[in-house]
Amino acid sequence: MTENHTPLRVTVWGENRHEQHQPHVAEIYPDGMHNTIREGIEENLGPRAEVATVTLDDPEHGLTEDRLRNTDVLVWWGHAAHGEVTDEVAERVHRHVLAGMGLVVLHSGHWSKIFGKLMGTTCTLRWRSERDREIVWTVDPTHPIAQGVPHPFIIPEQEMYGEHFDIPAPDELIFLSTFSGGEVFRSGCTFKRGYGKIFFFSPGDQDYPVYHHKDVRRVIANGVEWARTARPERTDPVLLRYETEAFYTGHSYEGAMAN
Repeated sequence: MTENHTPLRVTVWGENRHEQHQPHVAEIYPDGMHNTIREGIEENLGPRAEVATVTLDDPEHGLTEDRLRNTDVLVWWGHAAHGEVTDEVAERVHRHVLAGMGLVVLHSGHWSKIFGKLMGTTCTLRWRSERDREIVWTVDPTHPIAQGVPHPFIIPEQEMYGEHFDIPAPDELIFLSTFSGGEVFRSGCTFKRGYGKIFFFSPGDQDYPVYHHKDVRRVIANGVEWARTARPERTDPVLLRYETEAFYTGHSYEGAMAN
């Protein structure tokens, strides 16, 4: 999916709250959801990726400036403690995404500070947690994220997410899910913000072993590989002034009066 042959540096961020406080979640994910997600990426990408994990309780939530500077793609799972993520860290992640860091947002990360900031909407949806069967249909079989993924694939037990999902119209819709109650949901969407690429993928509630599902793991790994930027270095989009015919050299802009 990418011509860059250097290892893909991936950081999986996990809230790691349910696993500490709910025995049934700890039984499904004894090493934490973040480590199960990490294992799925590693088994699919192999030596093409170097995958690390950090959690909410790490200093600066594990998302220091140095960590983000050395992360090609950040994978985000949060649910019960969105409000505990500091605005400073959310702003830091936002800045790195705009500068070219890839972001994969999973399941209830739709309500995280970072996803809401990038989308500019409430990101609310319809939901029900009653062991629904989820069928994930591939809408765009030509997309890199859909490669090697059965059409459709079935998740036997999952939380229902349904429309209306209050997000901007996705740049690309890759997967659409249906549920036992007849609901539908845009479960796999991509967006571009600044120089960064974003993939939202909804399957993965903490109460069910969804991150052990081989097809879910394949989709996440594909999404991680897709989200890596093709730009040679991470830079912020900036406003420059160009003279006529000066196609490559711009001048810094300090403000209307200063210039």
